[in-house]
Amino acid sequence: MESIWTPGSRRRREQPVVAVRPSDDAPEVGRVWPMSIPAVAQVLEEGIDLSPGVTFLVGENGSGKSTIVEGIAIAYGLSPEGGSKFARHSTRPTESPLSEWLQLQRGVGANRWGFFLRAETMHSFYTYLEENPSPRGDLPFHEMSHGESFLALLESRFDEPGFYCLDEPEAALSFQSTLTLIAVLQRIVDDGGQVLCATHSPVLAALPGARILEVGDWGIRPAEWNDLELVNHWRSFLQDPPRYLRHLLD
Repeated sequence: MESIWTPGSRRRREQPVVAVRPSDDAPEVGRVWPMSIPAVAQVLEEGIDLSPGVTFLVGENGSGKSTIVEGIAIAYGLSPEGGSKFARHSTRPTESPLSEWLQLQRGVGANRWGFFLRAETMHSFYTYLEENPSPRGDLPFHEMSHGESFLALLESRFDEPGFYCLDEPEAALSFQSTLTLIAVLQRIVDDGGQVLCATHSPVLAALPGARILEVGDWGIRPAEWNDLELVNHWRSFLQDPPRYLRHLLD
């Protein structure tokens, strides 16, 4: 599989995750959640190959993109509620059983470090860090704004060429902060890391060289940024907001 190469990047080992396949004991696809979601069903029937660099999963709410990212992150060994392989914290388990039905094809000699960032459980993760401080010290995340704490976490944890799973990280970020995240993801790629990210952000999905998979009723399909429904809806709205709003407000 061809690697993404950018000027100045180092020669890298094979990517952390080459492919995701259904395990031998994966159930037959049926009408029970999460198998009832077309994208999840496709993963359980066909598996999915992951590119080096960044892969974005883009789709509407309920399309299965977060369920897939969560399942792959847990199958990799990451904490279901966010953090690295070493994080152990839990509030109320809500993860699907998808991870139990997946097996990962890992790259030979790849870095085994990883991190799972999911927006809705970050408060719990910050509390875990307070109660289990890192030997290198941690910032007072709870004393920061939501967006500031996300950016501080990116700077302090996204510093090794491992496997990074992100579930809608833009939820806490302003436009400028989203651009900062793009720079962080590019740095990870340049250092030989790999990223799988579910997002609603047309700004984030515009990262050059990233692979985009559009998730919906059809399952999962490759897409170009300009062809995404997400991009077209935002473009149309910004060109003429009243055309959308009058149908809602009337």
